[in-house]
Amino acid sequence: MDLKLKNKVVLVTGGSQGLGLASARSLLAEGARVALVARHAGRLAQAVAQLAEEGWKDVKAFAADLGTPQEAERVVAEVEQALGPIDVLINSAGAARRRAPSELDAAAWSEAISAKFLPYIHAQDAVLRRFGERARAAGQTGETAPQREIGAIVNIVGTGGKVPSEPHIAGGAANAALLLATIGLAQYHARFGIRINAVNPGVTETGRIAQTLQSQAQRLGVSVAQARALGESALPLRRYGQAAEVADVVAFVASERASYMVGALVSVDGGQKSVL
Repeated sequence: MDLKLKNKVVLVTGGSQGLGLASARSLLAEGARVALVARHAGRLAQAVAQLAEEGWKDVKAFAADLGTPQEAERVVAEVEQALGPIDVLINSAGAARRRAPSELDAAAWSEAISAKFLPYIHAQDAVLRRFGERARAAGQTGETAPQREIGAIVNIVGTGGKVPSEPHIAGGAANAALLLATIGLAQYHARFGIRINAVNPGVTETGRIAQTLQSQAQRLGVSVAQARALGESALPLRRYGQAAEVADVVAFVASERASYMVGALVSVDGGQKSVL
């Protein structure tokens, strides 16, 4: 299936590693022009070099801390100056630290919001302003059905925003806030030809899985290997997900093939959180 992403300009936050980098691969395979954004310039350089070795030599990279709206605005402007108007935003920047409930205090709650919620919102706001300007220029005022898609946003969030887990309550709350913002903003902006959706991965084989398994091992009083075996055995598929499995769904949701998806929360978790 052709996802019709060829030559689309895609900004991927958190693009230096994990699901952001995996999503970049899936988008590049569809012919998209990809810009990676992350805080650490060194990790970005490694990601770009790795992608170049795999055959994608035109990936752009921009270092920015999306924890501030000013940085988000700056980097979005730089991406558009380098590649042209952004067509798709993939949000994958930031992750809240896992903590036992007894460790949660005001600082921990604030840290979770600053680490996960705000970077997504800041990048999204900067891109949405530009999408809105393009919608108005196209005469898409929201009074009638939009004639064409202006842009799409996919927020990679997580199943912890729908079902709480003991070591991920603060992070899960940030995820839940992102899911609500995704749905609310999607319902408003769809009338202008702007789609916003979320993909909720379960436990996935990325660099972060070590932290997840360590937290589970400490909570259960078992080894990390035992924590992995217990976690995988509880899943219908009896294994954790691969980053590429999530990334391929992200690419589809971002594409025009998903043109009637608005405010959708798509679970890619191997049946981990089967909730209505």
